Amino acid sequence: MAALVTGLLLGAGGVGAAWAIAGDGSADTSGAAVDARGACDALAGFDETKFTAKGDEGLVALNRWSGAVTLSAAAAAGDPAYESLSDSLSRAQHRHAQVFDFDAEVKKDLAKARGICEDL
Repeated sequence: MAALVTGLLLGAGGVGAAWAIAGDGSADTSGAAVDARGACDALAGFDETKFTAKGDEGLVALNRWSGAVTLSAAAAAGDPAYESLSDSLSRAQHRHAQVFDFDAEVKKDLAKARGICEDL
């Protein structure tokens, strides 16, 4: 369990740092909007069916998941307009931690977060 938590924290930090350095060339290149776009980019690349895969495939899924959750929290802390995105991903993360599965409730919150991302 400690290895999983450490992996999540390191992955989230790495994803956040990569997006902070790279940016996406849009007009707003600082603050909450960048964090929200980063969360949505990570979420768009996240495939929950690969979460338990062995090797790099599983690590990619794990890091995209943790990156999306972490960056959405940063976005919400910077601007309350992103609280719904953060809340959806936080609920999904908490539920997943309880059941160790992407069950219907988790998928519902993921779908809501993806819908919010489409509107950003």
